[in-house]
Amino acid sequence: MSTVAVSPGISQTASALRRLYFIRFAFAIVWAGVTIATAKEVNALSVTLFVLYPLFDVGAAIYDMRSSRSTGSPALLYVNMAVSLLAAIGLGVGAASGIPAMLRVWGLWAIVAGAVQLAVGIRRRAMGGQWPMIISGGISVLAGANFVSSASAADPVLNQAAAYAIPGAIFFLIAAIRLGRAAKAN
Repeated sequence: MSTVAVSPGISQTASALRRLYFIRFAFAIVWAGVTIATAKEVNALSVTLFVLYPLFDVGAAIYDMRSSRSTGSPALLYVNMAVSLLAAIGLGVGAASGIPAMLRVWGLWAIVAGAVQLAVGIRRRAMGGQWPMIISGGISVLAGANFVSSASAADPVLNQAAAYAIPGAIFFLIAAIRLGRAAKAN
């Protein structure tokens, strides 16, 4: 078993990110379960749930930014906040046009947010526990492209977009567990 020398700033950041990742895991699993069960069509509940997810992402990025100031530039987190806020607005507006519009917005958001997650994970590699975030970011980009494409299907559904949160939740859980060593260092 190898030990990794971690600076106090990185240890504190890893600890904060670990807490955040556990919270994101729990939120995504609960959100996916409720949304899959209720998002058969566009209605007030399904729209609210779909708007809520990127808004939660904004809050998570704010927490991340405040927790990780000592480990690098927050520029990508600002991008994530802006994109997620625009996605929440776009989902609310797109709901008036139906499922295809919501899938397009959701897909575009997944592509950009996934690319940001991928880039942030790569920048944080030295901290440890970031490979799940890197993989999850890449999968998000691919899933987003699939959502945009599926919006043109004969009978598009929102449930597949809701199921997208489950693998992301699992990757957050794995990353939280893997950050344990870095969080306990020093």
